[in-house]
Amino acid sequence: MQIESVEEPISAIRVSQYPEDNNPEFLLLGRSNVGKSSFINTLIERKNFARVSSKPGKTQTLNFYHINNNFYLVDVPGYGFANVSKEMQKKFGIMIEDYLINRKNLCHVFLLIDYRHKPTEDDILMYSFLKYYKLNITVVATKYDKVTKNSRAKQDRLIKDTLKLEDDFLPWSTITKKGRQEVLEIIEKYLKGN
Repeated sequence: MQIESVEEPISAIRVSQYPEDNNPEFLLLGRSNVGKSSFINTLIERKNFARVSSKPGKTQTLNFYHINNNFYLVDVPGYGFANVSKEMQKKFGIMIEDYLINRKNLCHVFLLIDYRHKPTEDDILMYSFLKYYKLNITVVATKYDKVTKNSRAKQDRLIKDTLKLEDDFLPWSTITKKGRQEVLEIIEKYLKGN
């Protein structure tokens, strides 16, 4: 799949602000600073299109990136240790949960975790939540290139065991673009109607 066009994201905090064109949607979830913006930029081959922030918790809305005029990448606030109040975190949680449970256009969830570390309690909770609602999930392990080749088998096991992973996970690198083709293939499968 070639990325021909990318539109500035539509930002939404409530259902009435979501796009209404019924295009398929692919959700990006992950804790703050896992690399969602870098993931988007690598996937769409645009530098700094999605703003990369050194400060966790920058995304505070659901951002719908319209790609090739036929699908959306949906970026949501990161969970975990975002530097936002408990009240704001609760609002994020309700907003994301509402989207996950009720959005008919949602085809697939890409759950991003940091390959360098053991999945956090929040990662485990999110994965369990997605499984509970029987959503289609790919776990994407970001920052793959930052782990030495000798340590990768051990890290693979740690991630699979910690998450009790029932799905494959996909190693991802914004530097080498490892995983990009596989993600595009997953998206394309849905666009072609499985």
